[in-house]
Amino acid sequence: MKLLILFIVFMINFSFAQESISVDQLVEKLKTDKNFVLLDVRTEGEVIGQLKMINGAINIPIQELSERYTELNKFKDKEIIVICRTQNRSSASSGFLNEKGFKTKWVQGGMVEYFRKLSSQDSEN
Repeated sequence: MKLLILFIVFMINFSFAQESISVDQLVEKLKTDKNFVLLDVRTEGEVIGQLKMINGAINIPIQELSERYTELNKFKDKEIIVICRTQNRSSASSGFLNEKGFKTKWVQGGMVEYFRKLSSQDSEN
């Protein structure tokens, strides 16, 4: 538990200087750009819950990222878009991955904003 807390504090320190994208930019990227990886850092319980995982996303919970980030090595030549529920864990994870040599951006507002955007688009149509 102490290690997890230290890891989260470490990642938060790097999160504020990281690049982000809006939900609108993510939606457009999902439609037009296939040369990126979407990483969802929520827990397994969250990705099967109300705010489901976006099709094609890879799930590595933030709690496991320090041990599992090497699974992403095959994507070092691609941009990695990191998403979580609201943006706190994704911005921290993005900072951690950037320190490991990955090119990342995190999604402003996370899955909450993503589903809010989809819901508003559905009600407009």
